[in-house]
Amino acid sequence: QELLRVMRTIDDRIVHELNTTIPTASFVGKIDAGQTCKELYQSLMDAHTSRERIIKNCIAQTSSVVKTLREEREKAQDDVALLKQLRKEQTKV
Repeated sequence: QELLRVMRTIDDRIVHELNTTIPTASFVGKIDAGQTCKELYQSLMDAHTSRERIIKNCIAQTSSVVKTLREEREKAQDDVALLKQLRKEQTKV
């Protein structure tokens, strides 16, 4: 979850960068807007690819925990704390 928060911050920075990178009329000749936009696009794509990988990893880890808790729940059906923990992890997924 912390990594996702960081990734959202990266998106905010990219939007800010886009807003400050596009040249005004007086700077059009001094900045290669095409190259700058390409770099910005690549940075955005890298951030989204990384975010997708992190989300999938988080889902896999949480699903593994849910599977383990379900197995434990089968053995101890009267354990209320275990049931609460299982529900919490299921909600997270």
